[in-house]
Amino acid sequence: MEGINEPAVSNWISSKLPYLAPPFSYELIAGGRSNLTYALSDSAGAKIVLRRPPASHVLPTAHDMTREFRIISALHPTGYPVAVPLALCADASVNDYPFYLMSYVEGSILRDPAVLEAKFPDLSSRATIADSLVRTLVKLHSYDIEAIGLADLARQDGYIERQLKRWYGQFRASAGEIDHSVPLVDEMYARLVSNIPPQSRATVVHGDYRLDNTMVTNDGTIAAVLDWEICTLGDPLADIGLLLVYWTDPDDENIPLSAITAQPGFPRRAEIAQKYADLTGVDLSSINYYVSFGFWKLACILEGVYSRYLQGARGGDRSEVTNYSTQGHLLAQSSMRALERL
Repeated sequence: MEGINEPAVSNWISSKLPYLAPPFSYELIAGGRSNLTYALSDSAGAKIVLRRPPASHVLPTAHDMTREFRIISALHPTGYPVAVPLALCADASVNDYPFYLMSYVEGSILRDPAVLEAKFPDLSSRATIADSLVRTLVKLHSYDIEAIGLADLARQDGYIERQLKRWYGQFRASAGEIDHSVPLVDEMYARLVSNIPPQSRATVVHGDYRLDNTMVTNDGTIAAVLDWEICTLGDPLADIGLLLVYWTDPDDENIPLSAITAQPGFPRRAEIAQKYADLTGVDLSSINYYVSFGFWKLACILEGVYSRYLQGARGGDRSEVTNYSTQGHLLAQSSMRALERL
């Protein structure tokens, strides 16, 4: 199994979770362009999940398993919907990189229209899903970060400025590795830097909050929020801005990765923003800046994925990404349009 040193990993798991019955089997879970996620089954049929960095081309400061484990360990006791953290292996000699174990959460990842139709044929259930998704984000942003033990996770001020610097650095490094140019990303970086809104408060920021980064129960509520890889502290409006980037309306032209919310029964993007504003009382008059930033950040991320893909690192998703070369430019155009609407 790619990414798993089975004898060493199995021995370590047995030492930490003796209630599991070896031998273990490992299945790479489809989806994801970065960290690798496996379903692990023991001989009695019990299931847990193992998460580790990509098998190659690990970016500096990215793919930090210790950080992910710390975040879900802080959130789980509060009742927030995350998988139960089980054990962290910080010893890279066991499996080349640190990894961690968490509970297996039952539910559906809604990315494929066929899955949506099979699991949620009733259109009213889709409104329930959208409502739960927004309320779950509002709950994340409501936590006192000191009270849940995450106050020292990162700097709390200057979030957008730091994010712009980080993602632009990643973009330039990735583009340089494959001799690829997206001039509009460079232009939008300069425009975003010069128009940063003041940050009013600091919360936990997921960093990649969207419907297909959650597990949804059969009753339409969020069972678990997944993929805490780029979670940090900062401006919560960045999360709602990115959710709006991913939230596709039926008449959208440039669709980033998933068009599932364009299916009948889901509310429109403007309704999602209004729901968040109603629940939080937050002023969203500058939200188009955060939407612009979200499109731009996604362009930078896709450039990194494209670079790693060309260098042989495929993550958990084996599908082609050659269209990402074009997507980066389209996303930068969307970023420009959003900023102009501001």
